[in-house]
Amino acid sequence: MGTPILLRFAALLRRRPILSGLIGLLILLVLLFDWNWVRPPIERYISRKTEREFRMDDLHVRLGLTPTIRMRGVYFGNAAWSREAKPMAKVEQLEFSVSLRDLPEKILVPRVALTRPELLFERLPDDRKNWILSEPTETSPTKLRISTLSVDQGRLRYIDHGEPFDVDVEASTFDAAKQEKVKNARAAPTNDRYSTRYKFTGNYHGARFDGTALTGEVLSFQESGVPFPIQGEVHAGTTNLWVEGTIADAANISGIDTQLRIEGKTLANLYPFLLLPLPASPPYSLAGRLILKGNRYTMDDLSGRIGSTDVFGKGAYIDQQPRPLLQADLHSNNLDLADLGPLIGIETKETGGKPKLTQSETRDRPTAKAKQKTVDPEHLLPSGSFEVSRLQKIDAEVDLQATRLKAPKGLPLESLKASLRLNDAVMKLAPVDFGFAGGTLAGRATLDARTPIIKSDVEIDLQGFRLGQFVTEDSAFARGAGRVGATLRLSGTGNSIADAAAKSNGRVATTVVNGRVSNLMDAASGLNMGKVITLLVGGDKDIGINCGGAVFDVKNGRGQSSLFVIDTEQTQVLGDGWFDLGDERFDLTVAPKPKHAGLLSLRTPVRVYGSFSNPDYQLKRGPLIARGAAVAALSAVGPLAPLIALIETGPGQETDCGKVRQQTQREAKQANISRKGQAAKPARAAKR
Repeated sequence: MGTPILLRFAALLRRRPILSGLIGLLILLVLLFDWNWVRPPIERYISRKTEREFRMDDLHVRLGLTPTIRMRGVYFGNAAWSREAKPMAKVEQLEFSVSLRDLPEKILVPRVALTRPELLFERLPDDRKNWILSEPTETSPTKLRISTLSVDQGRLRYIDHGEPFDVDVEASTFDAAKQEKVKNARAAPTNDRYSTRYKFTGNYHGARFDGTALTGEVLSFQESGVPFPIQGEVHAGTTNLWVEGTIADAANISGIDTQLRIEGKTLANLYPFLLLPLPASPPYSLAGRLILKGNRYTMDDLSGRIGSTDVFGKGAYIDQQPRPLLQADLHSNNLDLADLGPLIGIETKETGGKPKLTQSETRDRPTAKAKQKTVDPEHLLPSGSFEVSRLQKIDAEVDLQATRLKAPKGLPLESLKASLRLNDAVMKLAPVDFGFAGGTLAGRATLDARTPIIKSDVEIDLQGFRLGQFVTEDSAFARGAGRVGATLRLSGTGNSIADAAAKSNGRVATTVVNGRVSNLMDAASGLNMGKVITLLVGGDKDIGINCGGAVFDVKNGRGQSSLFVIDTEQTQVLGDGWFDLGDERFDLTVAPKPKHAGLLSLRTPVRVYGSFSNPDYQLKRGPLIARGAAVAALSAVGPLAPLIALIETGPGQETDCGKVRQQTQREAKQANISRKGQAAKPARAAKR
């Protein structure tokens, strides 16, 4: 059927010689047409439309339903507001195809092939981008869609002046079988193996990084339908990251499914990249599966070590407004608290004679510990500060559970269950539950970092812990079965634990019930030498602790005792004293008062004092001197007369243990009510 049509068309041309000549001329024009004839007007049009210089050395178009445009020697100037004195693009050869089938709904470019490109992308803090050519008032989405991009021997530099962030990328195709294909925009894109290498260096929030990545033949973008495999590594100081998997849309990274491994000397060094206020930990290694769907990054099958601590669980990072959200559910079979290192941060506010530690001095765990010991050897309370700006940049929901704990300095911590919530610069730790010395330690804390100076509110409740676990197992004291309870309610201001403690207000209360203590220790506390000798000869026994309690009122970091008593079957111990959380010093005087008469008693108060890190004690010399004088005077009467002055008359009284417990409980409740009342005042004021 086609042949008769062609014959009729040929007959028509013979009858119409003019039409035949025009068609022949058109065919000849198409065959001989040089697209460079229209290059100058195209250059002028683009330059005028974009207000930037545009030129090219050669232009060629291959027609069809998917025409291919090839430009050589392309030059495109930068925006007038650019801070860089370089063009936005210089390309040895640019070749791309356009799908006419998708017009006018969108301008679909199936493939862009770049040969030796030099590209400069730039963004200002006001969100102006040099690659956006439309008017700033134009908000409608662009119709341009690029599916894939291949690069041979190229360089890209991206500068974000607002982040701040800059990266310099060099790309090259190392697979010889792909060399010609990456230059051809008409070639069907495939990513069947790694064939292109990218090397990059850059800075992000002041932290330098570098690395390499292997990808397939093309970078895959939206609507390509071509997977984008990647295998890469990034190095930033002492931090190293490895990744292998696939990414959807290399430009907008709308999807990720990769295996990831990260290791480094300290988690604190991740802050510039993740903006997470992590502690200055010991060396760590973590691995897991990273998945991105929408704005949610999830880390499944997370496992690894931080120092000697094992950790496993899952986490998520949600990129949302006004602040990103970090979620984590972590577990550990053996958690060493020392591995968590100093708390957040590092820049310390000079206060109470404490030194000022800079970021560089404490950016890693060994340096932080060495610096702290060098300039502040006498203080125990951590002086590393929480950096307020870090707490204001992210929200967090973190749960941690540890089956077994290893605590520094032999603290009898046994297990841990903690929950942290950080929202709008207010961090709440509730609950923080420890297994502690056979009992429980329940803590709650609130840190309000909405102002430059952090406001803190801390509650600690100790229930049923055994004092005997603080000493060696074979000691007489360790055999006591007594249990201790304590409550602490403190509120303060300061950007470190030391600062807040030095300015804190509140109350500390303790109770001791149902305990036993060595009879020898009880006798020695009252310096009853006669009883000590008897026990040494006849053997030591345990005696009961009826009760005990102490209450300290704290104001501006200084605690003053309002109650201090320990009552055993044979001795009543009364005390009085103070402690100062700013200077980290204390001074307590305890006066043992035996309840029964005894021989060879040198009963005298004992003063315990000094710094938290270096305590000391001494006997009150006044009562000892008085008794010594009496011994000397009576020695003239006869050889046994001096013993009269050493006979203990037993002035100690039975302690009303019910009242002691009531008072310590009442003091704790009053502190709690006072704290809640102070927290309610701002709320009521806000309502008014």
